[in-house]
Amino acid sequence: MPTKSQDRRKVRMSRALGVALTPKAARYLEKRPYAPGEHGRTKRKADSDYAVRLREKQRLREQYGIREKQLRIAFNEARRKDGLTGENLVEQLEMRLDALVLRAGFARTTAQARQMVVHRHILVDGKTVDRPSFRVAPGQLIHVKEKSEGTEPFQVAAAGGHAEVLPPVPGYLEVELDKLHARLVRRPKRAEVPVVCDVQLVVEYYAAR
Repeated sequence: MPTKSQDRRKVRMSRALGVALTPKAARYLEKRPYAPGEHGRTKRKADSDYAVRLREKQRLREQYGIREKQLRIAFNEARRKDGLTGENLVEQLEMRLDALVLRAGFARTTAQARQMVVHRHILVDGKTVDRPSFRVAPGQLIHVKEKSEGTEPFQVAAAGGHAEVLPPVPGYLEVELDKLHARLVRRPKRAEVPVVCDVQLVVEYYAAR
């Protein structure tokens, strides 16, 4: 479970970036749709191009809950592939195991999804995987360890307990929530991925570094 200080950090970060990083932050943003701090409500001067790009990069990083080094590695890999770098970047981040555990509805937040993986509750094709960054391949089955299925967090998930705070299951996943099964049927497409970010600005941020 996140601590109160972690909760506060996520809420503050959500307000600064203008994107809800947790269900609690989403509630705060509804009430206070402006940046934190004493000048949050006032109209600020236009941000520089660098500041705009930096904010988009931070938005993307925080929504996946990854470190800067991890995002940089993912960007470099996306740049080497055919197609648009920004779309490649989001597609491969979305194939992370923790991201798909969240999208399937097994977890309520990215942090909880990561915790489930690290604590060895999640299997891929019957094998325990404890690396949140593990990249799931199309066709692979993500499911919960039988011993873990009866625990409260997974019972809540299986009953659809997170449906109100999560976006609908995207088309690249086939989910049997009552069985706690999810299969990645194909590579995600950027337009389907429920992430708020102008990926072209992220590409421009790294291209200039």
